[in-house]
Amino acid sequence: MSYDIRDISLAPGGEHKIDWVRKNCPLLRSLEEDFSREKPFTGKRIALSIHLEAKTAYLCKVLAAGGAEMYITGSNPLSTQDDVAAALASEGLNVYAYYDATEEEYNAHLRRVLSHHCNIIIDDGGDMVNMLHTELRDELKYVIGGCEETTTGIIRLRSMAAEGSLQFPMVMVNDADCKHLFDNRYGTGQSVWDGINRTTNLIVAGKSVVVAGYGWCGKGVAMRAKGLGAKVIVTEVDPIKAIEAVMDGFTVMTMDEAAPVGDFFVTVTGCAGVITKDHLTKMKNGAILCNAGHFDVEIDMAGLRSMALSTIDQRHNIVGYEVTPGNFVYVLGEGRLVNLACGDGHPAEIMDMSFAIQALSAKYLVEHEGTLNEKLISVPREVDLEVANRKLSFLGITIDKLTDEQVKYLNQGL
Repeated sequence: MSYDIRDISLAPGGEHKIDWVRKNCPLLRSLEEDFSREKPFTGKRIALSIHLEAKTAYLCKVLAAGGAEMYITGSNPLSTQDDVAAALASEGLNVYAYYDATEEEYNAHLRRVLSHHCNIIIDDGGDMVNMLHTELRDELKYVIGGCEETTTGIIRLRSMAAEGSLQFPMVMVNDADCKHLFDNRYGTGQSVWDGINRTTNLIVAGKSVVVAGYGWCGKGVAMRAKGLGAKVIVTEVDPIKAIEAVMDGFTVMTMDEAAPVGDFFVTVTGCAGVITKDHLTKMKNGAILCNAGHFDVEIDMAGLRSMALSTIDQRHNIVGYEVTPGNFVYVLGEGRLVNLACGDGHPAEIMDMSFAIQALSAKYLVEHEGTLNEKLISVPREVDLEVANRKLSFLGITIDKLTDEQVKYLNQGL
């Protein structure tokens, strides 16, 4: 066991957080019991880079219960919780992460994780997979396959697969129904506003909220903003999603039109340069900006810093930038993921489903070692359905089942 963390003495606080998650994650508890008995990961090394807070820590413990040797780091320097990292290290897991790491330290932690001849890669955003294919190609021969948690990571994987550079199969966890329909919509919707509200302590009702991007995450953010009493504006580049936003009752306009109107701006596109220097100069004095996409590129932070006449550390995780004389815009969490940089991320019950998909997808890779020919793999339907059925069971809900006659009817002509 080895680790590189801030302070091992913080472990008791992290253990309390993980225990709370365990109590509220019945799916993962059931998998922990199964894995402890079956040991599907015996002899395997798993490299994991996901936002290192209590829910991720419990996933690591579930995988370790299945016999895996875990090598763990975070996927964002501002989302790592030092007490949680200490708790994992104190229990004998290999952890290399701490809050507010520099870019150099963050990359050094990724290298330490990947230098242990790991067999399964569990990634969030694609930094580990990218490093394996660029800096650490000698480690590729040990990899059976991997799992990708996010939309952003899958975009990167699709690009690698299209150019023929992806060297091992990756399960697209984000695309599973039991992940994106719940995690991206309900999880992001709630956790983004949790991060904004606890950081700003300002009212949302009656204000104009601009949501950039109307994918599943954007739908959730817009829906919760509406529930808080905001007037919601959506910006989009996809005409179909724009029509969907209109029919959901939201105003749709360009970011250029929305810039002078918005009180809150939330980017959630997975793309770069969504809010530019030109947009920033048009915003109201006091406008609040945050990002809910994986990387800190959706708001042009470099441009904002270069153009600012002055800056002020207004509150913890709030920096004000004077963009024109006397007019400030305020950025939360340095433009990084607001729900994790400024909060605790998605609710435990939501991540229970997402991480159950992760755990079962990792098991699928081990069970099918050497037989998977495709580089991009959809989560098997039976895995999605197993998670859904377990979830319904824990909720105490039963549903109808098709009769043999109904199955026959539906299969006519097939």
